[in-house]
Amino acid sequence: MSVSQPSQTMEQQLFFDVIRERRSVRGYDPEVKISREELTEILQQATLAPSAANLQPWRFLVIDSPELKQKLLPIAFNQQQVVEASAVIAVLGDLQNIRMAEKIYGQTVDAGFMPADTAKSFVERYTGMYSSMPPEAIRQIVYTDGGLVSMQLMLVARAKGYDTVPMAGYDKQKFTEAFGISDRYAPVMLIAIGKAAKPGHPTVRLPIEDIAFFNEMPNE
Repeated sequence: MSVSQPSQTMEQQLFFDVIRERRSVRGYDPEVKISREELTEILQQATLAPSAANLQPWRFLVIDSPELKQKLLPIAFNQQQVVEASAVIAVLGDLQNIRMAEKIYGQTVDAGFMPADTAKSFVERYTGMYSSMPPEAIRQIVYTDGGLVSMQLMLVARAKGYDTVPMAGYDKQKFTEAFGISDRYAPVMLIAIGKAAKPGHPTVRLPIEDIAFFNEMPNE
């Protein structure tokens, strides 16, 4: 039987407001500078996102130098938010993230969240699994996890009063060459972050009945 939901709590309402107010903003106030301390806090909160086997393959290159933002501008097809925003965060996926398994599970043991023998078996299992995986499968994992952390980053930024825009429109090859990024890291997206000079455009979403189905997909 269905259960009626209680009225929203204040915490829920605030969360839903953050979701509704997030917009893809392309015009930023160039005078607004987000401190590295605050950027670090935003990134730290973003990394509470889930990841496959908790291996946390995301890596971030934060570009806040005016000179480097100018260097990035033509690589990002001259999108002005690159130079106007306070920073551009390159979200990268570590294709060798399994190297961090021992550290991650060791910290899990130290925190009292897992017995040492369980952690050891997990490390051995995932190390064996990743060593036999085709490179494209690992790449797909880091893209998925990179998307999860990116969305969380943008919501954290909005909750703190900042605006963002995810950017897939850039030359990934030129980006990795210009910023000295090795083949170990797969570019997932760029995220410009700052204060909007003008609001992002409102958008529409498909009706939920067009995209969500219970138990079986509709006939084409």
